[in-house]
Amino acid sequence: MPNEDIIIDSAMSFAEAIEGSTAPLEIIDSLSMIDVYYCSFDGLRHQGQILVDAKLEDDIYEIFELIDRLRFPVGKVIPIVSYRWEDNDSMADNNSSAFNFRVIADTNKLSLHSFGRAVDINPLQNPVIYPNGIIAPAGAVYRPGDSGTFSANHPVVDEFIKRGWHWGGNFEQPKDYHHFEKT
Repeated sequence: MPNEDIIIDSAMSFAEAIEGSTAPLEIIDSLSMIDVYYCSFDGLRHQGQILVDAKLEDDIYEIFELIDRLRFPVGKVIPIVSYRWEDNDSMADNNSSAFNFRVIADTNKLSLHSFGRAVDINPLQNPVIYPNGIIAPAGAVYRPGDSGTFSANHPVVDEFIKRGWHWGGNFEQPKDYHHFEKT
């Protein structure tokens, strides 16, 4: 794999990746931006970037190494600043991301994404399914076994859990199949 051409999905500086964030400086200072590699749905190898809590950098880097070795397809990994900090726009574009200073949908509570302690991967294949039947992002369908989709016995899910992360597919409700978090 080292000699193959890599498609660059994101090549931002740290300053570009946090531009316009309303996060307090102590949160910004706790973040690390890492380059990750993955096979995308086009069958080609890509490089993206993800902002995470620096204490979780090794976990995310090593999990993306597993994703790359498995050739588990990932849509793209681009800091959410490219979507004007709009989570719904990022999800609709099947973007995988972590840091986004925001509240949990329909609450006033800060999301673990606000601290770079939550990661979303392939929202179109792994949507959020609310108890009332609403699915986000719109048009997404959860079909375990499909390419790019997580299930309870998936090796990537197992690796997150082994490292002390929680998977949204195990949440009581809503089922948040693209979401992983570590408190």
